[in-house]
Amino acid sequence: MNLRFVEAFYWVASLKSISRAAEKLFLTQSAMSSRIATLEEELGVLLLDRRDKQFKLTTAGARFLVYAQKLLELQRAVKAEMGSGAPMAVSMRIGAIESVLHSWLIPWLETLRGERPGLELELSVETTPILVDQIQRGTLDLVFAVLPAAADGVRNLALPPMDMVFVGHPELHTKRKFSLEELSEMELLTFQKGSQPHVTLLDLFRQNHLEPKKVHAISSISAMVQLVQGGFGVALLPRAAVQRLNGFASLRPLVCDAKPQSLPIHASYRTDPTSTTVETVVQSAMAFAAARSNAPKKSTKGKPLLSKKSMV
Repeated sequence: MNLRFVEAFYWVASLKSISRAAEKLFLTQSAMSSRIATLEEELGVLLLDRRDKQFKLTTAGARFLVYAQKLLELQRAVKAEMGSGAPMAVSMRIGAIESVLHSWLIPWLETLRGERPGLELELSVETTPILVDQIQRGTLDLVFAVLPAAADGVRNLALPPMDMVFVGHPELHTKRKFSLEELSEMELLTFQKGSQPHVTLLDLFRQNHLEPKKVHAISSISAMVQLVQGGFGVALLPRAAVQRLNGFASLRPLVCDAKPQSLPIHASYRTDPTSTTVETVVQSAMAFAAARSNAPKKSTKGKPLLSKKSMV
């Protein structure tokens, strides 16, 4: 039995699509269909129900999927036991929201490159709904988003949440401490409507019986930073992202009498019975994010956190 054909069937069944499985294995749809047909002929049973447009495994296909995963895991174990141990070049598709990108993703990727020099990355930066859809469809292998993804073959792990902070211009917002009522009179910047920061920001004011004057929905952290620099208003950003922007922008974290809710972060990834790469990469990310979260914070009391150099 050709294990490449078994692998083809496994991904078709896991992703519930011949086209997405073909993309995953860098094959044409015709080549993928041919592999499944050859496997069915060898086994003497139909694995896919082709009677309608909706994807469905036959009873035999559902039973064989269990064996397919075991065969691929056994193949992986044999390679690990009998192989030379030399790292192989592996491609991995990673997606992240902007908050993760501007907080710890880049330094983590630099660390990951040292840990797995043979790893080739494809990186996408999108909103949580798009990332969740892409991991569910199998077009990404690992995503870092606000919400976990629910799909067969997808696992989720919670990462340390991100502390959120109001930031303003150091020459315009000079008070040592602002009340939430004072902030409600300013023009506020946060992420797109419906996002967790946008919803929790509005909830924060409602819980304190306040109505913000104006809340602007901006999908880009870079855009929010430049607007704050231009004196447009006050932004709600991840504290780690603000610290990462040190040297590029002129921002001042504002002390407020009400604490914004932290931003939850989840790692969602697809299991792969042919490789431990995804699990290894996820554990690396978990360890890096935890270390960053537990690192002592530098004091910024009485001075802007960031320099006054222009944003690039």
